[in-house]
Amino acid sequence: MRNYTTHTGRDAVGGLQQTIPVENVPWQKKAPPLWRQRAVDLVRHGWSMRAVSRILRVSLCTVQCWFGRAQGRRLEEVDWSDRPPGCARAANRTLPIIERRIISLRRDLRRSPLGEVGAATIHRMLVERGLAVPGVRTIGRILLRHGAVDGRKRIRHAAPPRGWYLPDVADRTAELDSFDVVEGLAIEGHGEIDVLNGISLHGGLPASWPRDHITSKTTVHALLEHWGDFGLPAYAQFDNDTRFQGPRQYPDSFGRVMRLCLSLAVVPVFVPPCEMGFQAAIENFNGRWQSKVWRRFRHPSLDGLQQRSEQFMAALRERLAARLEAAPARRPFPDRWKLNWQQPLRGKVIFLRRTTETGRVNFLVRDFFVDRLWVHRLVRAEVDLDAGQICFYALRRREPEQQRLLRTVPYVTPCGHFRE
Repeated sequence: MRNYTTHTGRDAVGGLQQTIPVENVPWQKKAPPLWRQRAVDLVRHGWSMRAVSRILRVSLCTVQCWFGRAQGRRLEEVDWSDRPPGCARAANRTLPIIERRIISLRRDLRRSPLGEVGAATIHRMLVERGLAVPGVRTIGRILLRHGAVDGRKRIRHAAPPRGWYLPDVADRTAELDSFDVVEGLAIEGHGEIDVLNGISLHGGLPASWPRDHITSKTTVHALLEHWGDFGLPAYAQFDNDTRFQGPRQYPDSFGRVMRLCLSLAVVPVFVPPCEMGFQAAIENFNGRWQSKVWRRFRHPSLDGLQQRSEQFMAALRERLAARLEAAPARRPFPDRWKLNWQQPLRGKVIFLRRTTETGRVNFLVRDFFVDRLWVHRLVRAEVDLDAGQICFYALRRREPEQQRLLRTVPYVTPCGHFRE
């Protein structure tokens, strides 16, 4: 076995000798985050980058990269995880403003008397105007990428940002928590169980509650526990399960979960039935929980499963500390708040729906007419309980920033007695 000596250096702050045993130095290709943090700490205390790189047996540029990543930040706030190689954007990629200029010029040339709209014509027009001119083949690839060609070819548009159907969530100024129930699990000798899972959209804050049965009451207790520990989000998203939305025997029925959210000024959001994508974050977390907790171990009892789930949640939150720190701020839980099921309904409730062939949508056991020209399209229905109206906004994944108002209809806020 190869023997190594120890490297010593002088601390520039305290003047103390510090010894780093070489047998503890990671000789792997990638140093763990603890050693990266230690290397930056040594540089900040007066060690030269070259000496630190010699001790850790890495290149000087690697230490410089670590020091640059932590510059101006506390060490515990830096994300030391490995990043994908290469640049986030190709260095030779044409600027978006130039691409938009090319597409706009092609649109103008289509109305010209000559009618020539090819890449060579666009290149010639840009040269005549004295603008930035990419090559003819580059212009052709830009037209093809944006679908501005006469030939028919499937165009794969860029995915919209997270939470694109809510403008403030898409701008990362508000946080959204998604919740869902996993059913069909059984423990030998105990019977079937349900699991309520939750995760935040931007921060990735996870939560899980394995229970015998998930009802509206257990969901309320779980949400109070979770939001009391970590703060309130701006939105809480659910599917159309009666445990979340409430019973459907009568119109304008607001269940326990909806009333809890409205009481805490959290806007409940209900996704369209049988639509893919809106619940992608929570569905992905459901699969991850089942893979890392449920199928990984044998659980003799429900208490053992809850303990395993809590350990997984704690480890996952520790791993996502940097992402949680960069997420939108959550509101603190009110100190003197008390749940009152009979208080008047105030705030907003949002329903995401797809219109029928007649331009109508259904929620709260009611049919609402939206627009006869906006058929089989997504809409966001904002039920404003304070103003007594419902606003319908058009939604398109291809143009997420354009959400025009389609229609506004009056709505009478229910004020009946709630059966606790």
